[in-house]
Amino acid sequence: MLAAKLPQPPPSAALTLRSSLLTLAIITLVSFTFLSLKSLHSPSLQYSPSTSPTPLTVHPSLPKAVDDGDVDNVEKVAASENYGYDDVYHFPEVFRLNYERMRSRFKVYVYSDGDPNTYYQTPRKLTGKYASEGYFFQNLRESNFVTDDPDRADLFFIPISCHKMRGQGISYDNMTKIVQDYVESLISKYPYWNRTLGTDHFFVTCHDVGVRATEGLPNLVKNAIRVVCSPSYDVGFIPHKDVALPQVLQPFALPAGGNDIENRTTLGFWAGHRNSKIRVILAQVWENDTELDISNNRINRAIGPLVYQKRFYRTKFCICPGGSQVNSARIADSIHYGCIPVILSNYYDLPFNDILDWHKFAVVLKEKDVYELKQILKNITQDEFVTLHNNLVKVQKHFQWNTPPVSHDAFHMIMYELWLRHHMVKY
Repeated sequence: MLAAKLPQPPPSAALTLRSSLLTLAIITLVSFTFLSLKSLHSPSLQYSPSTSPTPLTVHPSLPKAVDDGDVDNVEKVAASENYGYDDVYHFPEVFRLNYERMRSRFKVYVYSDGDPNTYYQTPRKLTGKYASEGYFFQNLRESNFVTDDPDRADLFFIPISCHKMRGQGISYDNMTKIVQDYVESLISKYPYWNRTLGTDHFFVTCHDVGVRATEGLPNLVKNAIRVVCSPSYDVGFIPHKDVALPQVLQPFALPAGGNDIENRTTLGFWAGHRNSKIRVILAQVWENDTELDISNNRINRAIGPLVYQKRFYRTKFCICPGGSQVNSARIADSIHYGCIPVILSNYYDLPFNDILDWHKFAVVLKEKDVYELKQILKNITQDEFVTLHNNLVKVQKHFQWNTPPVSHDAFHMIMYELWLRHHMVKY
């Protein structure tokens, strides 16, 4: 029994930073579920005429408020940054503070096993539609996140590249066996996997078959973090655990667009192959429309240099239907060239969805909305379009790879996603 009641702190007219952060953390836990459930599969700004319920998506919890011992230092760092992007993040203050903490504290151990001249350790190349995989491999080596001391590591990276395997002509069956043998050798050689059954390990792949290459290891699929370009639920993607890797076709053929609204006179644009049901429907319904520029095939280079890329510059909304997988490099192309991406997908966990509010810079539709596509886009007012476009310019840097990496680029955003998930690991 206490001898005396503890004195109560004096009332304060304003919350301190620590109490503000605690309050913010509580608010995020309550409100993030609501935001994430509505954020991807309902149309942006209620543009879609569809009134049926939207499929629900579960996302990881946002990071906890910064530890008391870090508050003063991180506050200074965050205050020195002129972000100005509050309108494109779900929780800008949480992101600012924890991003700086991630950069200063997050450590990753990279297994040294595997011959770099085969399909381990190093990227195949930094070009093409699977360039994101290569950039991540290289950027991690160029960054300060790597530690040689596994006891200091927050996460462990399994450095095997499915892109390199496909480049060497390895079949899907052999790829699965190679991944299985490699991971099992790490499990038997080192103690780290068995501490958590792999929940503090991660694997990166952008190739379409890369996701399937892990099927020989159920615990890798179930427990480890898979950073993939194909974040669809029908290939075992687990939203609260896995990470959506943006598919970025670099180098871009032309400079970034943006702040050029007066040049965008075409309502909507898409050109591509009919390698999915939604693309077939899109072409059948809208190919002959006079306001939507819809082509059944990729634009022939014989027509002129960079004709396809230049179409992005003069279009307001660029249609991004999924192909053989839900992902498409066309989304990053649209963002780079300043064209509002129109996502046509039922089950696509968009990159950085738990950080960025996609409805602030994109139009997110269900596949069934393709039949009303033109009317949905025409219902967007000019003021709404200008807001979407201006916000799109703000997020362009998050979908750009650099070597060496630079702050807030695609690499750092992926590392931040991994940082969120490392808080979930318990020994």
